[in-house]
Amino acid sequence: MQQSETPILIPSVPEDNITDLLEQRVAATPDRALFAVPQGEGWRNISAAEFREQVVALAKGFAAAGVEPGDRIAFMCKTSYEWSLIDFALHYAGAVMVPVYETSSALQLHWILEDSGARGIITETAEHAERFGEISAEASGVTLDWRLDQGALDALHAGGRSVPDEEIERRRSLAVGSDIATLIYTSGSTGRPKGCVLTHANFVDLSRNAAAALSEVVQQPGSSTLLFVTLAHVFARFISVLAVHSGVRVGHQADTTQLLPALGSFKPTFLLAVPRVFEKVYNSAEQKTEAEGKGKIFRAAAKVAVEHSEALDAGKVPFMLGLKFKVFDKLVYGKLRERLGGNVRFAVSGSAPLSHYLGHFYRSLGVKILEGYGLTETTAPVTVNLPDKFKIGTVGPALPGHTVRIADDGEIEVKGLDVFKEYWNNPEATNAVFTDDGFFRTGDLGTLDEDGYLSITGRKKEIIVTAGGKNVAPAALEDPIRSNTIIGQVVVVGDQKPFISALVTLDPEMLPAWLNNNGEDPNMTLDEASAHPKVLAEVQSAIDHGNSYVSRAESIRKFVILPTEFIEANGHLTPKMSIKRDNILRDFAGEIAKLYGDNPQTEAVSVGK
Repeated sequence: MQQSETPILIPSVPEDNITDLLEQRVAATPDRALFAVPQGEGWRNISAAEFREQVVALAKGFAAAGVEPGDRIAFMCKTSYEWSLIDFALHYAGAVMVPVYETSSALQLHWILEDSGARGIITETAEHAERFGEISAEASGVTLDWRLDQGALDALHAGGRSVPDEEIERRRSLAVGSDIATLIYTSGSTGRPKGCVLTHANFVDLSRNAAAALSEVVQQPGSSTLLFVTLAHVFARFISVLAVHSGVRVGHQADTTQLLPALGSFKPTFLLAVPRVFEKVYNSAEQKTEAEGKGKIFRAAAKVAVEHSEALDAGKVPFMLGLKFKVFDKLVYGKLRERLGGNVRFAVSGSAPLSHYLGHFYRSLGVKILEGYGLTETTAPVTVNLPDKFKIGTVGPALPGHTVRIADDGEIEVKGLDVFKEYWNNPEATNAVFTDDGFFRTGDLGTLDEDGYLSITGRKKEIIVTAGGKNVAPAALEDPIRSNTIIGQVVVVGDQKPFISALVTLDPEMLPAWLNNNGEDPNMTLDEASAHPKVLAEVQSAIDHGNSYVSRAESIRKFVILPTEFIEANGHLTPKMSIKRDNILRDFAGEIAKLYGDNPQTEAVSVGK
């Protein structure tokens, strides 16, 4: 059994809770900008002391409105400054937030309210409130309701003026490290969402130790980040708490169509993103230069960037390669850095693997993408690449205070300071995911190298076993294929079939530019594009690229391009853009059946629709 352990750097303080992180930040640097909010074409800073003042005022409002310590409060809102403000205010009031994704279905909302026993609901818009309306009426425990777009924050501030400071100090001090801090429901990619009980110690100890390990990222003068990943997800939620502890200046931009302008004005030093973001930045740059007649220059520059990064790993950059790199740095790389704001040195990436190619490409741009690994049950990161411990293609070593091991069947098991306490109201499920010696069974498959760096090889429940008995990990095929410019998503199928096939969707954002650059109508519909010879050939090229990573027995023999998208709203993607495989296999069972024909035992070799 492989195992790697990283000793804890900052010892746990059992009495501390999340509010202590803000109290300590204010005591250390009261005037440091902790947040920034849009103002005109720029940003207005909010100091640590000002943020705490607003948090306490809002906590008083919650207390005056009837919120009691321990109450669960459901919250649906886009990523924004108000999100973090309410998060900390509920902590100061002694309450427990239950974040809810904006894309949650009515059934999921009903289950979350019922299972959590939520006493109150906070929504941002009329559409949010309407979706909660009928459900909350059925949930007898829900007695409190606030709408942000109807002035709820101002009303709470006004209503709490009579609450003394001592009451908020009493409430914020009630919780100790082992007490529940938040109840986060899994995204439901495998069945009904389960409520993960994350404690104050999970966030506090992880923040302190992660900050020590990532000091070059989060504890340097002027460190800043622009959050656009949903704060309802534990990944962004942890980063927001880490930022308060470390004194990182945080801005928010929920509208990803405005992301590049926001990056240009905010100029963050590090980013938090999923691999799809980095793929799209690269693909859009490639298509833009192609349209300008400079596609060959861009591809040559990208090739040099990757070779340069690989040479750095080898220990020596040849003279001519170094010379080419300097030329392209002025012509190409510098412009791409400016698109990210000009100051980004690091990016923390999770949820899916980033291709080796893009990892090397961005590194040569001066942006180290620190891939990490974690789940809701681990308060986000268990492992992460560090600025000084960095291997492209891995998700890094264990963070301080964690042990990672690989079970005999390849499953990743973890133990450490960020592992959740339990599933809410579900002891059977809790017992099922812990080993007898206290390790959490992640359900993911992986390997550890000789230096303790973890690599993810697949999801245990997603392993496909072909009719010939070959075990196939879908991710090994899907990830390199998905990096193609025009591909939105790819889902590998073939369980108990004679060969592997794939369902493919097109990227509606990138498709028009690609079509235009290839002499075709950019206004072509998805239905038309899915049958177009040039599109079929490009997808075949991407399939061939993916197949180059695996054996023939594991390779994709047939595919179909679906004239639709996989999105959250239709239940095919989670909020972090992971595919809901079971839903997709069910909804497209007919298309899968056609791939294998009337006689599925006869191996087909033709490709396409």
